[in-house]
Amino acid sequence: MKSTRVVVIGNGMVGQRFLEELVARELSADITVFCEEPRAAYDRVQLSSYFSGASADDLSLVAPDFFSAHGIRLMLNESALRIDRERQLVIGSNGSEVPYDTLVLATGSFPFVPPIEGNDREACHVYRTLDDLDAIAASAKTSRSGVVIGGGLLGLEAAKALKDLGLETHVVEFAPQLMAVQLDVQGGVVLRDKIEALGVSVHTGKATQRIEAGDAQRHRLVFADGELETDLVLFSAGIRPRDQLAREAGLLVGERGGVIINDQCATSDPAIYAIGEVALWSGRIYGLVAPGYDMARQLAAHLAGDEAAAFCGADMSTKLKLLGVEVGSIGDAHGRTAGARTCQIDDSVAGTYKKLVLNAEGNRLLGAVLVGDTSDYGALLQYHLNDMALPSSPLSLILPAGDGKPALGVDALPDSAQICSCNNVSKGALCSAVSQGCSTMAALKSETRATATCGGCTALVKQVLDAELKRQGVAVNNHLCEHFAYSRQELYHVVRIHNIRQFDVLIRDHGCGHGCDICKPAAASIFASCWNDFVLDKPHVGLQDTNDNFLANLQKDGSYSVVPRIPGGEITPEKLIVIGEVAKKYDLYTKITGGQRIDLFGARVEQLPLIWRDLVDEGFESGHAYGKSLRTVKSCVGSTWCRYGVQDSVAMAILLEERYRGLRSPHKLKMAVSGCTRECAEAQSKDVGVIATEKGWNLYLCGNGGMRPRHAELFASDLDDATLLRYIDRFLMFYIQTADRLQRTSVWRDNLEGGLSYLQDVVIHDSLGLGAELEAQMQAVIDTYACEWKRTIEDPAALKRFRPFVNDYGPDESMVYVRERGQKRPMRSDEKAQALKIPVMETLS
Repeated sequence: MKSTRVVVIGNGMVGQRFLEELVARELSADITVFCEEPRAAYDRVQLSSYFSGASADDLSLVAPDFFSAHGIRLMLNESALRIDRERQLVIGSNGSEVPYDTLVLATGSFPFVPPIEGNDREACHVYRTLDDLDAIAASAKTSRSGVVIGGGLLGLEAAKALKDLGLETHVVEFAPQLMAVQLDVQGGVVLRDKIEALGVSVHTGKATQRIEAGDAQRHRLVFADGELETDLVLFSAGIRPRDQLAREAGLLVGERGGVIINDQCATSDPAIYAIGEVALWSGRIYGLVAPGYDMARQLAAHLAGDEAAAFCGADMSTKLKLLGVEVGSIGDAHGRTAGARTCQIDDSVAGTYKKLVLNAEGNRLLGAVLVGDTSDYGALLQYHLNDMALPSSPLSLILPAGDGKPALGVDALPDSAQICSCNNVSKGALCSAVSQGCSTMAALKSETRATATCGGCTALVKQVLDAELKRQGVAVNNHLCEHFAYSRQELYHVVRIHNIRQFDVLIRDHGCGHGCDICKPAAASIFASCWNDFVLDKPHVGLQDTNDNFLANLQKDGSYSVVPRIPGGEITPEKLIVIGEVAKKYDLYTKITGGQRIDLFGARVEQLPLIWRDLVDEGFESGHAYGKSLRTVKSCVGSTWCRYGVQDSVAMAILLEERYRGLRSPHKLKMAVSGCTRECAEAQSKDVGVIATEKGWNLYLCGNGGMRPRHAELFASDLDDATLLRYIDRFLMFYIQTADRLQRTSVWRDNLEGGLSYLQDVVIHDSLGLGAELEAQMQAVIDTYACEWKRTIEDPAALKRFRPFVNDYGPDESMVYVRERGQKRPMRSDEKAQALKIPVMETLS
C-alpha cells in the first residue's frame, strides 16, 4: 500500500466494515474517521428492535477498544464539510483539516422526503438514525396514530416501529402495491392481506399532495382522491445517495445521483474511493448492506496490493421478516428475462405465495418470490447463485414438506457456493474453518463472520457445520442447554431408566448449575410423559412455563382463557347451556375454535378455580389448551348422519381424545377423524389423521397446519379399531421418546433417518423390539390420567397460587374492557388513554 494516510468519511455499517478489513490485513497506515453522529457504527438493519427493547449498546457494531487498540482516530460529532482535492485535505465541521493520501467516501444515503407542502410540520420524521428514533418515540408519547409514507422495504420496517410503539398504524404507498421492487403483483397482494390482518391499514395508489392541520388529530394527509388524519408522519419513501461532498469536489456523479466508481471502487479522482450506498457502479446504486460489505472487502484488498481484487456487482436477493411476515425475493423476481417461464403456488388458506421464475428450458432458476413462508429460500438461492440444474418437476421445490419435495443436501453444493451473502462466506470457507477447529456455531461465526449480520443463513451454516463434523468423524453436539450434556431424547432415557421424578435429583446427578428456562420446562414435560404426576405438585410447579403454571392460556391483557374439553366436538344441549351460563356469570368472551371447542376469554387469575369448579361440577374437564399435549380430535358427523359416511367418525374421535387426553409431548398434538374420503375433518393436516374406508381406517401421520403446513403421509391402510389404536400408541410414545425439545411431529419426521419406511418398520413391524414396551408406557399414562383442573380445585396448596397479588386477594384493576358485538374485549391503548386522560405511551408499560 503506497499511501500512509487514509481518511474515511462516514462510520456507518459499510465504513466500519472497511476499517475492520484494513485491520485484518495489518496494513501500516495512519487512519482517521469522520463520524457525524455522537456514537460509532451501529446496526441499521436491526433498527426496529430499538422499539422492542434493544439498546444503543445492543445495536453497536464496534468492540469497546477497537479504535484505540488499532490506533484509529475517530472524530465523533464531526462531519466533513469540504474536500480540497488540490491540497488533499478534508475540512471538518469543527474546523479541523485532515490530510489524506487515500480518501474513502462511505457517506451512505439519506431518506427521501417528498417535496410536498407541510412535510416539515411538527411530528413529521424520517427513519434513519438512532436520533431519529428517539425523536419518533418522543412524538409517539402524544400520538394515537401514525402514518408511514412509503410501502417499500424500509417503509414496512418503519411501520413495525410504530406498531411497537402502540400506535394505530397506516402505510401510504404511491405505487399500486407494496414492495414493488422485490415482489410481483400477486406477492404484493398476499403481503398486503397478511399485514392488514395484523392491524396495519394499507393505502396503495395514493399520492400525498400536502400535509395540513387536522381536525381530530394533529395532521391531515390530503390525497388526490381522499384524505387521512394522523398524529405522526414517518417518511420512508426511499433513499438518495449522499453525494454532495463529491459533487462540490468536482467528482463525476450519475445523472440521478451517486458517485461513479470502477471495479476497484475508485472515483474519477484516483486518490478518492467510494463504497456503499453513495457509490454508483455500472449505473446502479446498491441499497442492501451485503453489496456494501463486498465493496469494503474488495477495496481493502486492492489497497493492500491485491491486483485481482474487484467489485463485480452483487446479487440483490433478500430474505426479510416485515411486521412478522416472512418475505423472500431472489434474482429476476418479476420474470423480465426473455423467454422466462413461471410456476407458482398461491395458498390463500395458509396465507402463502410462492413463485419460481425459470429459463425457457425450465431447467434453471432465474428468480423467485416467497411471501408468508421463506423456508425454501436457502435452497432456492443456491440453485440460483450456482446455476444448478433443477429437478424434473421444479414446482416440487416449493411444495409443503413431505409431498415428494426433493431435499437439497449441503453435499450437493460446490465449495464455491456462497452461504452467507452479507459477509461473502462460501461453503469451502466454512468447511476450512471447521477443519481448523471451529466446532460450534459461535466459533464459526467468530472466525468467518457467517450469520453475523442478518442471520438469514443460520440454518444452512448449521447444516454445513454438522455435515463437515460428521465427515471428520466428530460427534455433533446436540445438548439441550449448558446445564445438561444431553439431547432431549437422551435426557428422556436418563429419566426413564433411572426412575427420576424430580428436577433437583436430575440436575444433581446428571447436570450442572441450577437450570434455566430451556431445561426446566423440558424436564417437566419429560416427567409428565413418563410418570404423569400432577404438574402443580410442589416438586414440579417451579418448572412449568406461564401457561402450565396456571393451567390456562395467558392473553395479552394479563387475563386467561379457559378451554374445556369437548371430545370429538360432540356436546349435548345441556352442556352447551352450562358453558353459556358460566360465560355469562363471569362475563367471558366466547369463541368457537377451529378445533371444535369453545374458548372462554377474559378470566382473571383469581376467577380460574371458580370457573373450573362450575365446569367440573357439570362434567367438563381441562382441554389442555395450555400444554404441549393433545389439544383436540376433530371429527365430521360420520356415518351416523352423513349420507356419504362409511364409518362412525364421531365415536372414533371421542375414543382417541379420551384415550390420549393429558398426554404430554415435546410439542402440541392435534388429531382428526373423517368418516369418508371427502375429508371434512381435514385429517391430512394433523399429527394423527384417521380417514374411514369401506374396510376400516386409513392412518395418516406427521402433518400440521399453521405457518408452514405439511400434509400427513399415508402410514397404513384399512385398519381395524384395535390395530389402529396399537399403531397410534406406538407412534406417539416413539415420538415422545426420540423428538427434540419443541419439535413438531412433522419436523421430527423430516429429520428421521430412514424416513417413512423406517417409522413403519418400528411401529408396524416392531423392528426394534419396542412394541410391547411402547404400548405399556402408553397404557400407564392412560391409567393414571386425572383432570388437572379437578386436582387443582381439590388441593388447598395449589389454590394459593391463584390470586393476582401476593398480599391481596382483590382483582387486578388494570384489566379494563369495552363492549363490542355484544361481548367484552380488552381496551386498546388509545381507549385506556382517553378513559384515564393520560398520554397513550403511559399505558404501555
